[in-house]
Amino acid sequence: MINKIIAFSIKQKPVIGMLVIILILAGVYYSIKLPIDAVPDITNNQIQIITSSPALSAAEVERFITYPVEIAMKNLPDLAELRSISKFGISVVTVVFDDNVEIYFARNLVFQKLKEAEENIPEGLGKPELAPVSTGLGEIYQYIVRPENRNDTSYSDMELRTIQDWIVKKQLLGTEGVAEVNSFGGYEQQYHVLINPDALKSYDLTLREIYDAVLKNNSNVGGGYIVKNSDQYSVRGIGLIEKIEDLHRIVVKSNHGIPVYLEQIADIEYGKGLRVGGVTQDGYGEVVSGIVMMLKGANSREVAQRVHNKIEEIKPSLPPGVTIDEFYNREDLIDNTINTVKTNLLEGGLIVIAVLVLLLGNFRAGFIVASVIPLSMLFAVIMMNLFEVSGNLMSLGAIDFGLIVDGAVIIVESVIVAIATKIRLNKNSLSKEEFNETVYTSTSEIIKSAIFGVLIIIVVYLPIFSLGGIEGKMFKPMAFTVGFALIGALLLSVTYVPMMCSLILKRDLKEKETLSDRIMNFFKKIYLPLLEFVLRKKAMTVCIALIFLIISLISFTKLGGEFIPKLDEGILHIR
Repeated sequence: MINKIIAFSIKQKPVIGMLVIILILAGVYYSIKLPIDAVPDITNNQIQIITSSPALSAAEVERFITYPVEIAMKNLPDLAELRSISKFGISVVTVVFDDNVEIYFARNLVFQKLKEAEENIPEGLGKPELAPVSTGLGEIYQYIVRPENRNDTSYSDMELRTIQDWIVKKQLLGTEGVAEVNSFGGYEQQYHVLINPDALKSYDLTLREIYDAVLKNNSNVGGGYIVKNSDQYSVRGIGLIEKIEDLHRIVVKSNHGIPVYLEQIADIEYGKGLRVGGVTQDGYGEVVSGIVMMLKGANSREVAQRVHNKIEEIKPSLPPGVTIDEFYNREDLIDNTINTVKTNLLEGGLIVIAVLVLLLGNFRAGFIVASVIPLSMLFAVIMMNLFEVSGNLMSLGAIDFGLIVDGAVIIVESVIVAIATKIRLNKNSLSKEEFNETVYTSTSEIIKSAIFGVLIIIVVYLPIFSLGGIEGKMFKPMAFTVGFALIGALLLSVTYVPMMCSLILKRDLKEKETLSDRIMNFFKKIYLPLLEFVLRKKAMTVCIALIFLIISLISFTKLGGEFIPKLDEGILHIR
């Protein structure tokens, strides 16, 4: 079967050439579509349920909120882990599902159980809600909202926070791939109703009555419609509070037909919401910041680009004298990481090509082998898209060009030797038929060794596919990418390499001493006497090998390690 493929490739060069062109075009297309990130997203399949209850202590939050939510989630299918954090005023329950569960199906299961949890939480203590569909690596963009002139005090911290919450945040939430925008710093603007106890007592009112009156008067109501002169008019009662003056005219009570307004028993003013912490920049005082969270599974580079473009669109709509400064963009980290990988791959490829040309002693042969590298990479990119493997430091950085060209080197060198030998015996150049036959014969003789060599390398990576959990998410992309590149190199070695050997190698190729031969002769002079010595001293050789093995094992136990490579973003995080 393999020999037939080799023969077909040599005879039908236009067909193989067209397939290679298709490979190049498809590879370029899919390389543009390939999801790019700095590192693989290793976050497990989790959903968070957040309940806010400002009046409860940590123990009360655990008792009245966290426990009912956990009980409701206990019997969910494919549940891997259930954990919770109860703090003053807030409960966070994390539901972790098996990795094979689709995230939106899991959220639907949790959402159905939330109703049951709500029924078991005492009324008024809080309503559980699902957190956005994001992950631990979802923080892709951070920015600040500040006055253009840092010394400008015309905008207060509360006004900047209002601009962030009602202008910037609202528009960013409509950006594709954005799950949530969190605001930090400044003060939330509130309407404060400051009750006068004496007035409250004199009008014989309670705080509950005032609370209910404010709540009920902040709504619109429908009154049906009336028909007049064949026209239909809708009847509505407009009661939504739009400005602070509307609060003043809320009727709290009617005393003998005389309305008692809220302004008669309370002072109403703008106020600041309670907060924990603040945000400063460069020692100039407080600013307001926003953190954009990416939707789980989205392309972080594309989402970061969209957010950046959206910020530029928002800037003209800001009030005069206010601007937005970007201070963290995941795209920068991704670009730096990918540029590092590209540089390493390019330098490695050039070194491999240079070494191949020098050692093979034939530029055309070196070109054939070297061309396998980009073609194998394009094949790997296509397969990465099909198997949804993102391009990152782990996947792209794991590619070894030496492994990729291994099979091609064996085949090309075998063809060169066979052609040179046949010319030396015949003492003239080969005809086209003889040349093609020589290429076919030499390739067929060596192809099994080349295939076995590549398959052995692929088999070495197979155990990585058995990894699960976080380690599987981290290292499987590496195994997939290397495997795809090796499979691509193997297919090219069977088809493309024989075709190119038949197409561009000279038919009058003569045997001559190459740099590779001189290097090998040099090492033979050192190796052969050493080989004779170790064969005579077998016991001593085994003992020395065991000593080195023991030393290496001891050194291995003292070797440091880390889960992922260090990524220097040029940022200091001081706590």
